[in-house]
Amino acid sequence: MNMPATQLTSLAGALAAKLELGISGTELMETLKATAFKGQVTDAQMSALLIVAKQYGLNPWTKEIYAYPDKQNGIVPVVGVDGWSRIINEHPQYNGVEFNYSPEIISHKGKTAHEWVECILFRKDREKPTIIREYFDEVCRAANFVTPWDTHPKRLHRHKALIQCARVAFGFSGIYDEDEAERIIEKDITPKQSNVEPIRPAIVEYSQTDFEKNFPAWEKLIQSGKKTSDAIIAMVGSKAQLTEEQIKTIKSIAAPIEGEAVEVAQ
Repeated sequence: MNMPATQLTSLAGALAAKLELGISGTELMETLKATAFKGQVTDAQMSALLIVAKQYGLNPWTKEIYAYPDKQNGIVPVVGVDGWSRIINEHPQYNGVEFNYSPEIISHKGKTAHEWVECILFRKDREKPTIIREYFDEVCRAANFVTPWDTHPKRLHRHKALIQCARVAFGFSGIYDEDEAERIIEKDITPKQSNVEPIRPAIVEYSQTDFEKNFPAWEKLIQSGKKTSDAIIAMVGSKAQLTEEQIKTIKSIAAPIEGEAVEVAQ
């Protein structure tokens, strides 16, 4: 059922007030429709995002939370690494985090990674910590195009361990990281075919001419916050193969804008 426009604006206003944004519900609604959704959005989907954002105190204005619409007219709420870090740090029972890494090193597309990463989260109200171990071969996204797992496997693996441990330790539910959301959407839009191998386009090398022609548009997306450098690389990689030099160029342009991910403070 769709929420009446007045109630939806009121909900947006309540979120804006909670986050001390200093804007009206109407202003927040217009901004979110343009920035917080990956695709067209209905009022029902917008209200679902606002409810989840208000529940966790996440700011969709700064992309701490955004969403992918799904084909059932629902949403897949996505929380960025900074958002996960904040809701963990702001939990009243949070009392620190530690990581353990396997001594065994494995190879992934020219990069190295640990066989497993173990996250240890401490709560003030519990005698024993919550310990979750995530194995690389179970969480790494295997795709025939470039993903962040190919460029930053150690970082992605650590984030996975942190997020899964936080879910168990603090009961966070109904929110996903971007990697999980993209897998959900891919599964959602892929037609079921029994014993049929999906036809995939051939991956060809991206020529320097193509690169120079499209780069200004990609740079604009990065600067506007609509795409990260990893998202651009993955988007192009689904159709063509960027050279290592081209990937480095995208990363170097994006570096001053994106910076480094915020670590969870102990």
